Amino acid sequence: MEDGEQREWGAKAWTYLSSVRSLSPLIQCITNFVSMDLTANTLLSAGASPAMLHSPNESPDFTPQVNALYINVGTLSDNWLPAMELAAQLASKLNKPWVLDPVAAGASRFRLKACLDLISLKPTVIRGNASEIIALAKASFPSTKGVDSSHDSTDAVEAAKSLANSSGAVVAVSGAVDFVTDGNRIVGARNGVPMMQKITATGCAVTALIAAFVATDPSHAMEATASALAVFGVAGELGMETARGPASLRTHLIDSLHGLDQTAVISGVKITAI
Repeated sequence: MEDGEQREWGAKAWTYLSSVRSLSPLIQCITNFVSMDLTANTLLSAGASPAMLHSPNESPDFTPQVNALYINVGTLSDNWLPAMELAAQLASKLNKPWVLDPVAAGASRFRLKACLDLISLKPTVIRGNASEIIALAKASFPSTKGVDSSHDSTDAVEAAKSLANSSGAVVAVSGAVDFVTDGNRIVGARNGVPMMQKITATGCAVTALIAAFVATDPSHAMEATASALAVFGVAGELGMETARGPASLRTHLIDSLHGLDQTAVISGVKITAI
């Protein structure tokens, strides 16, 4: 049964990746300085069209044209927060999917409040590590070690369900197993390699990929999210076959994502219901 379920998920994931490649959805990215390069290259290698646009003067004209919005608070500042809130308001008003990466949500009161305010603008998906999701579910400070998680993803499953129910968003918790929930259903994606954690901004990049997948099928955000996490993990596994360390894995990861074929996705994706 599990083999059949995984192949079914593999077929779904391939459909999403194929849709991104054929539709080339335009993804507005308001993301952090550390992740801009890898985020843009991940989207491009998957077939999407990234737009690294964060001026509030441009959002009223530009955000209505995009297929999805991606907001990442990694290098949050007073100047950027109004731009994030304006773009999120526009996306919600226009029924466009938007995805939030609440980097280090529990590291400071300013950051936690900013993330909670953004969540009130109804993101389609929230993707974070276990400590970030726990901080948001409990609205508590402090509860993270900078941007790194001090919890395993299994520790945050109940917090993820709670946050999904309170926010209306699909919530994904990254870790050794990536958990995705809509507050009721839960699935686990078991793809990827530990070395990916040694590359800065891989979490940011996969959240952008989630935005691209969701853009092709907003009404099935949970399936799109799980598929994006698994596909990115498969690319990491293939990249690791020839990588010598984090720097070369970064390059091979992008190459592998670009070159993924149907066989690799359907046979490689490991998603099961929990």
